[in-house]
Amino acid sequence: QVQLVESGGGLVQAGGSLRLSCAASGRTFSSYPMGWFRQAPGKEREFVAAISRSGRDTYYTNSVRGRFTISRDNAKNTVYLQMNSLKPEDTAVYYCAAGRFTWLTNYSETAFGSWGQGTQVTVSS
Repeated sequence: QVQLVESGGGLVQAGGSLRLSCAASGRTFSSYPMGWFRQAPGKEREFVAAISRSGRDTYYTNSVRGRFTISRDNAKNTVYLQMNSLKPEDTAVYYCAAGRFTWLTNYSETAFGSWGQGTQVTVSS
């Protein structure tokens, strides 16, 4: 089992930036892919980004590609989500998640087995 703790959320104006961090403990961090999801009020949780075990491969949902960057530091057991050019529609609770297995076969919630508690991101217009 993996324990995940997110940080870095907050209130920012449209066009601004935030960097989320997620610290992991438990399983060997470099042995599993990581992802970020978000859930806006009244909506289902959705996939945002994922990164492979080494950090070489990254994946994004279309709405954030080119604005968000996922990265990881395996020496620090931490995954990051750099969010630039934020929009009001990015407002949500953001969750990090650890992949169940070595490889991701899809980007749905079922591919991830451990979740953080979430951090609120609010983008004002």
